[in-house]
Amino acid sequence: MSLAVAFQMDHVESIDIEADSTFMLAIEAQARGCDLFHYVPNALVFRDGMLFARAQPMQVRRESGNHFTLGSEELLDLASVDVVLMRQDPPFDMSYITATHLLEHIHPNTLVVNNPKEVRNAPEKLFVTHFQGLLPDTLITRDRQAIEDFRSEHGSIIVKPLFGNGGADVFHLKPDDENLGALLEMFDQKYREAFIVQRYLPEVRQGDKRIILVDGMPAGGVARIPARGDARANFHAGGGARKTELTAREREICDQLGPALVERGLTFVGIDVIGDYLTEINVTSPTGIQEINRLDDVQVERLLWDAIEARLP
Repeated sequence: MSLAVAFQMDHVESIDIEADSTFMLAIEAQARGCDLFHYVPNALVFRDGMLFARAQPMQVRRESGNHFTLGSEELLDLASVDVVLMRQDPPFDMSYITATHLLEHIHPNTLVVNNPKEVRNAPEKLFVTHFQGLLPDTLITRDRQAIEDFRSEHGSIIVKPLFGNGGADVFHLKPDDENLGALLEMFDQKYREAFIVQRYLPEVRQGDKRIILVDGMPAGGVARIPARGDARANFHAGGGARKTELTAREREICDQLGPALVERGLTFVGIDVIGDYLTEINVTSPTGIQEINRLDDVQVERLLWDAIEARLP
């Protein structure tokens, strides 16, 4: 199927071709004969009910230092393309939210992956709270007394921003750590939103598992192992990748999530599981394709493009 596909992403020049999931989606789309276009989120232009982007035709290749070619810039009517992949990295801020509102003007006649309305309604650390029985003990608040009470109950806790990403500003506080007050002062100054506090799960030392779901079905997983001396397993924070198999509990979690993801048009989702608990549902710009492909000998990007083509109007 020959399609026109626009990639809304951080500039292709900056990506790591050995790790980037968007790169794999572009490689597969190109192999299927699609015409690719590239633009950054700030290149969106809305006027008189129409949505455009200052975009460039794109070709990609797995050549280090020579992984892309961009053509001449044009004002592309996004209603004229078949698929828009919303793949810029978070943070999930007002700029991100604005982009979802603009993309709603073309979806679903132009298929936006993931559904922009549902991306806006499903921030990672809040969407997950709607699935009872899957989370570790969790508190969302700015109230200091509530946080101190939660810590008194659980001892060892994780404190992190509600709309952060990539392991930024994620802190593990042990029972004897005296830095909670200073940390909350820093969060008060840096963030306007509530914070998220969770019971620390020591199982993270065996891996924070990233599982990719395609149209609600698990396509594969990878265990992200924290570096020595760090509680964060995110690849951006230095976590290592290890081959893994999905457990019965993880398949149960996927089964519970799957129908809700399909109903919302969340075609490409990455969930994070530690031990028996779901900690995040990533719908903005999930990663992990290349690590899963290497360790499981699969091609997740093919499954994704099969699902995208099946959803086309």
